[in-house]
Amino acid sequence: MGFLLRREEVLNVEQLQSMLDDSPVRAAQAILVAAKEGVVDAQALLGQILLEGRGITRDQALALRWFQIAAQGGHLMARNMAGRCLEHGWGCAVDEAAAARDYRLAAEAGLDWGQYNCANLLATGRGVVEDQSQALAFYRLAAEQGHAKSMNLLGRYLEDGRFCPQDRDAAVTWYRRSAEGGDFRGQFSYAAVLADRGQVDEALAWLRKALAGGNLKFLRTAHTALAAADDPQIRAMADAYQQRATTLQ
Repeated sequence: MGFLLRREEVLNVEQLQSMLDDSPVRAAQAILVAAKEGVVDAQALLGQILLEGRGITRDQALALRWFQIAAQGGHLMARNMAGRCLEHGWGCAVDEAAAARDYRLAAEAGLDWGQYNCANLLATGRGVVEDQSQALAFYRLAAEQGHAKSMNLLGRYLEDGRFCPQDRDAAVTWYRRSAEGGDFRGQFSYAAVLADRGQVDEALAWLRKALAGGNLKFLRTAHTALAAADDPQIRAMADAYQQRATTLQ
């Protein structure tokens, strides 16, 4: 069967994204056509489906190339994703310094994910000289845009008074917003605050949400913390976290 695509369908990226759910192979073909025609959003989307192998043969090196093409066309998320590829060695050798450059370009242009990823490298000194104050500044910029992971990390800085005046009330606010925004680490942080206040039932509810969404590394770390909790109901959650981690191994 021949593949026919109307011109307006080629250029409508929202339509291409919706097609991915119903017919990923057909959508991938349409995305490729649009990308080759120079539609920058389609180029970024092509990089993503190549990275995931969604509707198309997985090819991380080609994904990186399309991210870079889209980034050159001004697509900020593609710039950020090129950084992700370089940071993690997806389709290329790991190059944290190059990743940091891509993240910073996206961050300085205002992309929340670029700000978050740039901050992560600054906070850990990977690919750049460690700079906690600048990391904090980028986390704050991303958090103020509604980036849930950055909200949690901003809360940590404020709670500990690291590289900023200590402000525990503000920390709790950011933890709550992060939790409500769906970040499992923010949910765990907020649960810890609630548990310290004696609001055990609410803490348990947030711990269950964090349990459902957490990755393996988080679950293992959280299990250790929960096992040392004072409250027996909180401490009992450690077993659930351990069991969930076992299923993800």
